Formats: sequence, C-alpha cells, structure tokens
Amino acid sequence: MCRLIAITSQEPLSPMVAIEALDVMREGHDGSGVGLFLRDLGGPFEDIKDAPILSGIFSEQGLRRLDAFMMNIGFMTKYKLTIKVPKQPPAGIPKRDVYLVRAYEYPEEWEELSEAERYDKLVEVRLTLRAMGEEKQDMIVFSFWPDVIMIKEIGDPMRIARYLKLDREDLRARVIMAQGRQNTNYAITLYACHPFFVQGYSTMTNGENTAFVPIKEYLVSRGFPGYTGYQSDSEVFTHILHYIHTRLGLGIEAYKHVITPLKDEDINRHLDGRLLKHMKIACRKLTIDGPNCVIGCLPDHSLFMVQDRKKLRPGVVGGRPGLYAFSSEICGLDAAVPIRDKGKDFQPMHLDTVVVGPDRQEVKICSQTEPLHPLH
Repeated sequence: MCRLIAITSQEPLSPMVAIEALDVMREGHDGSGVGLFLRDLGGPFEDIKDAPILSGIFSEQGLRRLDAFMMNIGFMTKYKLTIKVPKQPPAGIPKRDVYLVRAYEYPEEWEELSEAERYDKLVEVRLTLRAMGEEKQDMIVFSFWPDVIMIKEIGDPMRIARYLKLDREDLRARVIMAQGRQNTNYAITLYACHPFFVQGYSTMTNGENTAFVPIKEYLVSRGFPGYTGYQSDSEVFTHILHYIHTRLGLGIEAYKHVITPLKDEDINRHLDGRLLKHMKIACRKLTIDGPNCVIGCLPDHSLFMVQDRKKLRPGVVGGRPGLYAFSSEICGLDAAVPIRDKGKDFQPMHLDTVVVGPDRQEVKICSQTEPLHPLH
C-alpha cells in the first residue's frame, strides 16, 4: 500500500509539513518514491497566479533543448526556481542535473485566445515536451499549468526532501498533496508516481484499479490529448474527474455515482433515480474496481476524499477552520494538524464524498443516498 496526505490551509505552508506526516506513516510505504503537488502558491509565485509554471527534471542537455523550444514558440521566463543538487546524491536517489520550476509569460499570439483555448494549448506543449524527453531521456515533465508545482523523485521521502531542501521559503503552498510510494511496478518510473494532474484536476490513490484497461480505452476514445500516458492504473481517476466535470458538466457530488454507481434497487428508490440510471448506463465503462481510497483537488482548490465499495483502504479527514488534512492514517493527521477537535475526525465509508471547500472553514459530507446538489 501507499500512504497519502493532503493539506489545505489559509496560510501558505512548507511541503515539509506533508513530508513529515508521510514520515510518521512510513511503515505503510517502502520509501521507493515521493510525489508532491503544490497549489494556491505563496512566496514569489503569489503575484503571478496566471503564469503557467513548468515543473520537471532536466539534464543539462535537456535544459538547453527546453530553452530553445520554449523561446521558439514565444514563451519567455518570468520567474524560475532552479534546484541544483550535489553531484553525488544520497543512497537510493538517482543522479540528476536540475530540478526545474519555471514560470513563463504567455506568447503574444496567445493573448487573443480564450481561456479554454489557452488551457488546451498548455496541454499540447506539456505533451510535446514529454515526448521530446522520452525520445532523448533528458527531460521528465510533470506539469505545465498556472499556480501549480509538482515534484517527484525515487527514494525515501524525507531523504529526498532534505536533499532538495524543500523547506525553502520560496516553495510554499496553501494546498499540498503528497504520496509515499509502495512500488507495485516492475520498474520504477516517475510518470507512474502520484499525484497525477490534468488541466486543474489532481488525484492520488492508495489501492489498485483492476478495471484499468476498459477505463483507459474509453478515455482514450474521447479524443482529448491529455488522456494519455497511463503508466499507472490510478491515473484514470484524475482523468475521470476531469471528464465528468469538463465534458459532462457534473459536480464533485456526482463523481462517486460515476466510479461506483449504486445498485439498481437503490437507484430505483433514489430521488434522482432517473438521472442516476442514465448516468450508470452512459458511464458504465468508467466504473472502477478496487480497493481504492482517492484524494483529489479541484480547480477551485477544494479537496475531497472518496472510497470505493470494498472500503479496504484507510482514510481520515480532520482539522480546524483554516487548516484541514486528509490522511491515510490517524498518525499522519496528528502530525499535520495536531491541534484540533479529534471528536470531529471523519472516516468516510463507501457511500461518502468528503469535501473541504476553498474557504477551508468546514468539512462537508455527501452520501450517494442523498439528492444530487453541488458542493462547491
């Protein structure tokens, strides 16, 4: 199993808060890697929220190819955070040249585009860079999106955090998602490391999805270039979330109805039974098979947690107004938010969707047995 921690805070926090929570849950991950998703950024990124930020790992050759490519298509650097590391990494961490976080000015010709058009083109640029990197093995590109930073690496999470000096002042965020990996792949690849991200939506999962192949095939058939990659069976959770929001126009309260629809007899008794019946038929190829605990982030900075029907993976939500955490274990929650009313901690069951909205004032719980209504 993996271990997950997600934090939403009114004040920007260091990613070390999440890393330390993973560390107290270290018996649940094998130290084979860590993935970090940072959003609603503070520090130097606070005043450039609209600037797309490129996150990845580059060799010196890859960095030169990146600079030439980005300049050729009209992107100019607005701010950069280059993490240069010692030539000899700690044991278990691969040797790298540069961990890059760089914010860009949009090309002038993009100014005439709508927001939707710009967002689609950002995906195209990211996928082009990823393909360039895979061809020469000199770039690993995790994200290219406004107000988002992603860092992933192979090795022990705490050792990686100290090596990269993630406690730096210019790397703080109000939303932090982190996964400590339990390697279930024959070869460790960073593109299989959670969290996953596409166009403002991110998820990470503790579990396995044995319905991966039909879900992947369905998503790929939708014609959206961002539905690609799939070096992990959990990446489809992010893409399903994106699909039901952007293509079907459904809110987070409908996510569970798509991935784990109710039984027919329960749908027949439901106030929205007719709608749910149509959804179950139309989205039947997106039904997952677990066990899975999924934690995710929406474009409006809401965090959520859901469990599948088997409910065999742990998950708990708790905190106080202004600071909440979603964790695989109570000890991780204790590390992230030690001062809270523990009597209000909530462990979602298989029908629940738990959401903390962008105001970060309360935990909202929605059951699949209730009428559909937007939570954000």
